[in-house]
Amino acid sequence: MGSVARLAALLALLALRAGDPAGAAARGETFSALTSVARALAPERRLLGLLRRYLRGEEARLRDLTRFYDKVLSLHEDSATPVSNPLLAFTLIKRLQSDWRNVVHSLEASENIRALKDGYEKVEQDLPAFEDLEGAARALMRLQDVYMLNVKGLAQGIFQRVTGSTITDLYKPRRLFSLTADDCFQVGKVAYDVGDYYHAIPWLEEAVSLFRGSYGEWNTEDEASLEDALDHLAFAYFQPTHYQIPSLHCSYETNSNPYLLLQPVRKEVFHLEPYVVLYHDFVSDLEAQKIRRLAEPWLQRSVVASGEKQLPVEYRISKSAWLKDTVDPILVTLDHRIAALTGLDVQPPYAEYLQVVNYGIGGHYEPHFDHATSPSSPLYRMKSGNRVATFMIYLSSVEAGGATAFIYANFSVPVVKNAALFWWNLHRSGEGDGDTLHAGCPVLVGDKWVANKWIHEYGQEFRRPCSSSPED
Repeated sequence: MGSVARLAALLALLALRAGDPAGAAARGETFSALTSVARALAPERRLLGLLRRYLRGEEARLRDLTRFYDKVLSLHEDSATPVSNPLLAFTLIKRLQSDWRNVVHSLEASENIRALKDGYEKVEQDLPAFEDLEGAARALMRLQDVYMLNVKGLAQGIFQRVTGSTITDLYKPRRLFSLTADDCFQVGKVAYDVGDYYHAIPWLEEAVSLFRGSYGEWNTEDEASLEDALDHLAFAYFQPTHYQIPSLHCSYETNSNPYLLLQPVRKEVFHLEPYVVLYHDFVSDLEAQKIRRLAEPWLQRSVVASGEKQLPVEYRISKSAWLKDTVDPILVTLDHRIAALTGLDVQPPYAEYLQVVNYGIGGHYEPHFDHATSPSSPLYRMKSGNRVATFMIYLSSVEAGGATAFIYANFSVPVVKNAALFWWNLHRSGEGDGDTLHAGCPVLVGDKWVANKWIHEYGQEFRRPCSSSPED
C-alpha cells in the first residue's frame, strides 16, 4: 500500500484505539440503541472532512515532489548533459548540499498530519468508546446464536441460517457489506478475552482465511495481522429455540365500549394460556413517529430491578424514556384507547407512565417477568400492587428478528408495525403467571422501537375481579 493510502486510513486506527476511561464511562452506551448509533454518523462525517483536507494537502505536496523528481531524473537521463558546464555543476552541488535536505526534512508533511491529529482530538469526545466496540461484537455473536447464522456468510454480508444441510436466507440486504479480516479478528478477540472460545474460534478462523487471502497486505486502519490471528486461534483451540405459532383466531374488538363501536380494532389471539392477543393497527404511522420523536431526547440506558436498585445489565441492550401524559395530548388519547380495549384503569397510580424503548445493535432482553417476583421490588413503591397486565406497542418495523418470545408457552409474536401486544401477568388470585416468562429476541436487521404500558393491580378490583382458583 502506498504512503498516501496508509496515511488516509490513519483515522480509523486512531478511532479504534481512542478513549480514556472517564470518557468511556460516559460514551460507552452508543451500541445500546440504534438512534445513538445513527448519531455516530455525524462525527464520522466530520472526520471525513478532516481527512479530505489532509489528502488534498498531501496530494499537493506529492505533486511538488513528483515535479522535483522528474526535473532531476531528466538531467540524469540526458547523456548530453556535461558536468563541465559550470551552471550544471553548480546546480548539482546545490541540489546535493541544499535541495535534497529541504525535500527530506520538509515540514509540510508534519504540518499536514498535525492538522489531522488536532482535528481528530476535537472530535474524539464524541466518538464511541471501546465498550461500544465490545458491545457491538457481542451483539453479532448473540445474533449468530439465536438465528444460527453462518460466520463465513456473515463476513460476506449474507444472513443465512444453517441447520444441517439446509441453508435458509433470513435477510437479503439491498447492498452487500462484507467484513474485513481485521473486523473478524476484533469480534473473535472480544470473545477470546473473556474466555469464550466457542465464539472466538469461528471468527478467528475467518480472520485467518481473509488475512491469507490478502497475501499479507496490511491496511493502515488494521490493528491485527495474520500472525496475531494465528496466535489467538492456536490458544483458543486448546483450552435457540424454535417457537411455534398456534392457529390464529381473529375478530373485531369493541369490548362493548362506545369509543370503539365506530372503529373496532382487529384482534388476533396468539395464545390462550397465557392469554396473549395482538391488536393490529393500534396506532397510526404518524402517532408512532410522534411518540418516538417525543422520547428520543430523553433516552437513557435501560435498567432492570436488582433487589431494591435499578441497574443496567448486559442481558438488556436498549435505551428507554418515560413519558408523562402531560407531555403531549397524543399520550392522553393513547391512554383512552388502551382503557377502552382492556377495560382497565390506566391512570396513575394504577398504571405506570408510558415507557418508550429503542433497541441497539443486536438489541435484546433476555427471559424475564414483567411482574415483580420479590417483595422488595421497586415496583411496589407506587403502592398500587403488582403489574397485573402488559400492553406493548410496536412503534416500528424491523427487517429480521426482534420477536417477543414466550419461553415456557413455546411461541413467539413477530414485530408487527403499529400493532399492540397484550397479556395478563397475574392470575386472578394475584399469583404471578409463570408462563408469561418472555424475552425480546435480538434484532437481526432493523431499528426496533416499542412502547410499554404496565397496569397495576389496584384500581382494577371491579374491572377484573379476584378469584380463589389458581387457574383463573
